[in-house]
Amino acid sequence: MASTQTAGARPGRGLFYVGMAILFALIGFLGFTPTYWSKLATGSFGGNPILHIHGVLFFGWTLLYVTQTALVASGRTVNHRALGLLGISWFTAMAIVVVLTNINAIKVAQAMGVGDAAARFSAVSLLALGLMICIFVLAIANVNRPEMHKRFMILFMIPMMQAALARVFMVIMPPPPGAFGPPPIFVSLPPGMVACLLLLIPIIHDWRTRGRPHPVYLIGLPVLALQMISAVPIGNSAGWMAFAYDLAGLAR
Repeated sequence: MASTQTAGARPGRGLFYVGMAILFALIGFLGFTPTYWSKLATGSFGGNPILHIHGVLFFGWTLLYVTQTALVASGRTVNHRALGLLGISWFTAMAIVVVLTNINAIKVAQAMGVGDAAARFSAVSLLALGLMICIFVLAIANVNRPEMHKRFMILFMIPMMQAALARVFMVIMPPPPGAFGPPPIFVSLPPGMVACLLLLIPIIHDWRTRGRPHPVYLIGLPVLALQMISAVPIGNSAGWMAFAYDLAGLAR
């Protein structure tokens, strides 16, 4: 993450973005508490070590994002820019781990006899990853245009919230007794749409502070929603199944 404000930004000006960053961190932590953090605390979580690496990187990113927005809000833009180099490396590691986590999920599901379900469901996170990479590149490309950069970073955070919100849905509406393995792809849509609704907060903020929503949000919101919806037909296609199994085949 690079500069979200100019060097002469007034301290305190970015408090809204600090609040959004804290909201994202809370969603990430609380969403995974029932299925990961609480089990980790009691020693009852079982799974490949890649899942722990995934958890550390993704939750760590939300804390890094809080730190970055706080640095800008306090006027320490130079420190923010320096830490941005870490952000680029951090997201690169996150992207790699998403791929490895999906490979692990497909392999484990194959051993359980439900490999096809995992191959289909991999479309949810892998397609989201593709869009996140595009948004992140746009954010970095606009480091010298802070009004766009900081909004691209908020847009970038939305797909990350889908997985955390999905865990909340799992607690509220648990799978039927006896069900195991990855669920059908369509169950990702409700938490995905709720994640998209989080963008209404910065959109309303823009409306109140600048008189109209920024184009980054107006274009980004339908693109995010389309990506989440398109995961259903794409993940259920024969082409995606072949791709997912080829990807899993990289791990012998």
